[in-house]
Amino acid sequence: MEQHFAKIIEAIGEDLNREGLVDTPKRAAKAFAFINRGYEQSLEEIVNNALFESECDEMVIVKDIELYSLCEHHLLPFIGKCHVAYIPNGRVLGLSKVARVVDMFARRLQIQEKLTQEIAQSIMDVTDARGVGVIVEAKHMCMMMRGVEKQNSSMKTSSMLGIFRENHATRSEFLSLIKD
Repeated sequence: MEQHFAKIIEAIGEDLNREGLVDTPKRAAKAFAFINRGYEQSLEEIVNNALFESECDEMVIVKDIELYSLCEHHLLPFIGKCHVAYIPNGRVLGLSKVARVVDMFARRLQIQEKLTQEIAQSIMDVTDARGVGVIVEAKHMCMMMRGVEKQNSSMKTSSMLGIFRENHATRSEFLSLIKD
């Protein structure tokens, strides 16, 4: 990867022998691997059996989970937050595991729509919940730094599964609870 970054830097007309760029291909390769570390993780590793029996049958929400990802179309960042809710069906997921699931999928080349669906389906699969709701709000550098250059635009996506899709009251409760 380091050699490829060196070629990219040269292709834009820079001199790799310039003091500030001497180690840039190495640093860029290391950073790119870190940003995309989600490919090295699996859902089973992330959850690590952190499912606990519970009589809780009310909505569980983890909101404002920060996320950082790279747009698969331009390799530019999108940055935002994710809100996850689920209604347990006899088991709850360890709190930090929800954020780790978000990170695992965000740390892959993505489009926001797919990211939202992957998080929701994974939480549903792992917990066997009665329903899952996920909302992702993000700002996309591919739209801010290039193209239409709209600095104040943001994108919101949602995925509603189970009772969140079927029951309007459940969906409304989730949406009202995540408002700032």
